[in-house]
Amino acid sequence: MGRETQRRLALLAVVGALAASWTIALHPPSVTGVALASSTRAAVPVNNVHVRACPFPSALHSAFEAAARDASLPPALLYAVAKVESNLHQDAESSAGARGLLQVMPATGDALELDIDEPSANVLAGARYLRLLFDRFKSSDVALAAYNAGPTAVERAGGAPSIGVQRYVSNVNLAWHSVAGCR
Repeated sequence: MGRETQRRLALLAVVGALAASWTIALHPPSVTGVALASSTRAAVPVNNVHVRACPFPSALHSAFEAAARDASLPPALLYAVAKVESNLHQDAESSAGARGLLQVMPATGDALELDIDEPSANVLAGARYLRLLFDRFKSSDVALAAYNAGPTAVERAGGAPSIGVQRYVSNVNLAWHSVAGCR
């Protein structure tokens, strides 16, 4: 290996380490000892690099991408939350009143001035709310617990307030990990 190639590899390693330290909370946690389903989506070229397409509903692919950009979150995370929250059903409604793909509460939609019954606005509202939780809790697991149980319940419990919330966080992390890096 030539000296210039070694220098470039060393520089890439430093940049990669810095980038990883800046965005550690936004990457799916490593999951060991668990067999993960591989995506059956075809890889698509992005800047001459093949990247798996996220398995978003086709009609909403651009809404998920735009929401991910708006909230500075990985598209794969939004996919994972939508998959676990609503199984990607636009008309889903919980017993607590959360609605849509990302199961946004009406009060959250009102506070964000977004119509949560419109699918692309629901995705945007969920992404913006999740971003607020990431910024507040500085941990993906705690932010996801707060997304599911509410920030007050998480603060009172000092983390996930129940086994059900722990299971929710685990399910989102598994779904996120299974499509990590998709676009």
